[in-house]
Amino acid sequence: MMNAIPMVDLKGQYQKIKTEIDQAVLEVMATAQFINGPRVKEFSNNLEAYLGVNHVVPCANGTDALQIALMALGLKPGDEVICPAFTYVATAEVIALLGLTPVMADVDPDIFNITAALIKPLITNKTKAIVPVHLYGQSCDMEAIMDLATTYKLFVVEDNAQATGAKYTFSDGSIKNTGTMGHIGTTSFFPSKNLGCYGDGGALMTNDTALAQKIKMIANHGQETKYYHKVIGCNSRLDSIQAAILNTKLKYLDTYSAARNQMADAYDAAFRGIAGLTLPKRQVNSSHVFQQYTLKTEARLRDQLLNHLKAKGIPVMVYYPVPLYQQEAFSPYIDKGFKIPNVEGLCKCVFSLPIHTEIGNSQQELIIKAVREFFKNV
Repeated sequence: MMNAIPMVDLKGQYQKIKTEIDQAVLEVMATAQFINGPRVKEFSNNLEAYLGVNHVVPCANGTDALQIALMALGLKPGDEVICPAFTYVATAEVIALLGLTPVMADVDPDIFNITAALIKPLITNKTKAIVPVHLYGQSCDMEAIMDLATTYKLFVVEDNAQATGAKYTFSDGSIKNTGTMGHIGTTSFFPSKNLGCYGDGGALMTNDTALAQKIKMIANHGQETKYYHKVIGCNSRLDSIQAAILNTKLKYLDTYSAARNQMADAYDAAFRGIAGLTLPKRQVNSSHVFQQYTLKTEARLRDQLLNHLKAKGIPVMVYYPVPLYQQEAFSPYIDKGFKIPNVEGLCKCVFSLPIHTEIGNSQQELIIKAVREFFKNV
């Protein structure tokens, strides 16, 4: 009997690198340097080298990373920050939490990301920053977004929680990692991410040394020297055990991304040409690390498809079922009757299939068979 198919197989991934992980954790235990130990600095250095960025500042989680980034930019209450309406709540949540005004943008219906063309009409004299989200594992069109930001003198904070390891190619042929192109990049090391720890974790990336110093200070209670606090900050740290785990897994990140792409290729080949099913579109100027493999179907069919797959024991997720501006929490920022067409359409038609490094060919074949069976009978 085949084992149940998990949406994310953290246990299987751990078993393959168990010896290295266990040794790394035990080394931290032996030193008893659990907070800001040498493993945290080692991981920061290694991630800087991997990403090709000057500074990586680890923190407690991806939401903190976004909050600290906006705090470091010195924005004032009432300043407007543009973000996509089709993303996880944390992107807009931290904007509101700081007394800023989230301005929610539509997204490209095929790429799922915001674009410069969709951002530009939303810019006012109150706009101070843009938060592009590299959704599902591939980059926004950062060249156009950075050009727009330069023209209007706006900050750019990249939400790279789902795309660590993805690369963007500029028109001049230069290549940069997602999270390193804006003024600040942020990421999450939540366990299910492509680079995930075994608890909570996050980081900020920047090439600006002055910004890096401010970010470090804010994340450490606003202090550069112990007990001397220059600004109001917070307490947001990546602990040494999680850093040791991430340091181990970073060596395998490209291998994990290649495995996810191999799975995505197999899905594409199996589903291509099926009426009523739209494959994920891959941008020509961005690689894809497939944090999620997200397809589209007709809204009238989606619930039927989800029920069909679940009945077959196949996990399936909808990222995301409700536009952010329809969430009650954001009602103070949204005019009555506000609608964004692409986002509302996507929320009704997207679904994501399992895509992770430990899935076996037989399991993927079972998933493919179930999807094809459904569309054959509708």
